[in-house]
Amino acid sequence: MSCNLDARARVYAGLLVILALFCAGPAAQAQDYVGSQACVDCHEQQADAWRGSHHALAWTPAQADNIRADFDGTAFSHDGMDVTFDITGDAYHARVTEKDGTTTAYRVHSVVGIEPLQQYLFETEPGRLQSFDVVWDTENQTWFHLYPDQDLPPDDGLHWSGPYKNWNARCAECHATGFAKNYDPQARSYQSRQAEIGVGCEACHGPGSAHIDWTGGASLAPGLGDAGFAMQWGKGQTEAEIQQCAGCHARREAHENGSPLPGTPFHDAYNLAVLRPGQYHPDGQILDEVYVYGSFLQSKMYAKGVSCMNCHEPHGATLRAEGNGICTQCHSPAANPEFPSLRKAEYDSPDHHHHAEGSLGAQCTSCHMIERVYMGVDGRRDHSFRIPRPDLGLGTDACTDCHDDEGQGWAAQQIETWYPESTHRAAHYGSAFAAALDGAPDGAARLQGITADPAQPGIVRATALYLLQPYASADIARDAAPLLAASDPLIRANAAALQRAADLPDRIARLAPLLSDPLRNVRIAAAKEMLTVPPSALNPEQRANAGQAMSDWRGAMSNRLDFPETHLVLGGMALTMRNAQAARQAFREVVTLDPQRAEAWPMLVQLTQITSGPDAARLVLREGLSAVPDDPALRQLQTQLGR
Repeated sequence: MSCNLDARARVYAGLLVILALFCAGPAAQAQDYVGSQACVDCHEQQADAWRGSHHALAWTPAQADNIRADFDGTAFSHDGMDVTFDITGDAYHARVTEKDGTTTAYRVHSVVGIEPLQQYLFETEPGRLQSFDVVWDTENQTWFHLYPDQDLPPDDGLHWSGPYKNWNARCAECHATGFAKNYDPQARSYQSRQAEIGVGCEACHGPGSAHIDWTGGASLAPGLGDAGFAMQWGKGQTEAEIQQCAGCHARREAHENGSPLPGTPFHDAYNLAVLRPGQYHPDGQILDEVYVYGSFLQSKMYAKGVSCMNCHEPHGATLRAEGNGICTQCHSPAANPEFPSLRKAEYDSPDHHHHAEGSLGAQCTSCHMIERVYMGVDGRRDHSFRIPRPDLGLGTDACTDCHDDEGQGWAAQQIETWYPESTHRAAHYGSAFAAALDGAPDGAARLQGITADPAQPGIVRATALYLLQPYASADIARDAAPLLAASDPLIRANAAALQRAADLPDRIARLAPLLSDPLRNVRIAAAKEMLTVPPSALNPEQRANAGQAMSDWRGAMSNRLDFPETHLVLGGMALTMRNAQAARQAFREVVTLDPQRAEAWPMLVQLTQITSGPDAARLVLREGLSAVPDDPALRQLQTQLGR
């Protein structure tokens, strides 16, 4: 990130000084990336499996052997936008006429993925890569639009050229090896770098230079594993291995400038999204695209020590067996001695699944891993491995996914007939979450019951804490206080927010230990709740720990200054600190990055009135109404300010 402040940045300096946002490059590493090719000679079998994998092909150069789409004079039209595709020499191009009539020719910079769809990146300005919304369906061999039901003109933040489709900010970290975003917030530009495009060997193992030196007899530096890698695989560290996969296979907020060093604990590098409304159904089933980890944490398989690699071959990124074989390697009369609590029984038979052998209903995944389609054609399965519960009446279950002409009552009756003595129809956290979200009188009490139940998965208890925030009170803060010492960092982090409702002495006493928590995400969660605590209320040790935790938070935000939502947070912080000028600049940055962020415009109008008077506020109001003409808050301000 550039440290040169221009005139615009100096206006923002009030907030930046208060927050002490700093300019820092990536931390120096004891070893360097060497590229996957350096691994091939010694690890031929693994390299052969990796070469054709979805990991290796996650991001590739725009050349003929990588591109699946028909660029030979094909065309696509959608909602007033027209695209023609062509090849000139060895270069692939798209000529895009937007719905406002603007025509631009782009050279395809690089390629994303291999199947069931392939997406193409354009460099819209030096260093800035954008993901084009017209993509190639590799199965049906046709172009299609990812968002056919959305009206996305070029000035919309959700347009393919906007901040939410920016490759550097939103995607590259998980499609590259050793990626550093390097965003300059003053110039709003990128100087991103990576060791390798695609998910190479070092994306999971860590930089390889020390390993290569070790093979030549060199001694290993302290802190490196047996063979010179930052990340140790196959050493019985199941949780560390799961967290390494989760870095990309999770719905989360990143704290770093790019790819964390492999082996970094998940909760040091990320803030995991809990089972939030709009992303998950109330019972934790997938709704929006949540990338597996949050689902897996709900499962009994995770609780019993099953890892990603029990089912997935890591180098080829393939399943270890076909069809029901992937499940019957453990769920069978022989079971699996690695997991001694497994019940030995026949599952792959009509006596268990009650469907015709070989049918879709006889597949384990049909009942225990519902599938949802994202990005138009990409089916993803729910990894919570749940037993279908149509009896909960929450609207979504595997039975009525297939039998869509029947209701959940019918499905519940079928299951009760098949399994009359089942122990799997007990109370479920989904019912408590649904009740709280619906505003039931006992909603808070039911959530508190979930938070206090150690038998519930950690992510479920953390979600209950998250959902308790609207109910927060001094009593709820007191009752949640023991969870600040929970072994699960996700619970600790989500318990911190409830302490906002505690009296100041209690808040300080309860949150102080979290300010020096071993994991950064927990420290950040505590720092957020200490923002309004007067320094004079803290003892010297607490002040020092609060300062370090605030520094963690500031550092995380400094790595997300290309996100409109970050500036919403900065604006709110500036308001808390009664810095109107800094708040105004923060909300201005929000609408500069995304003019459709309606929640920022009214704040910007009112802050402009405070700092520059009503005439200036009216100009901003007109600007806001041109971007979000139907926003009720702006219409109300229009009445107050006049035209």
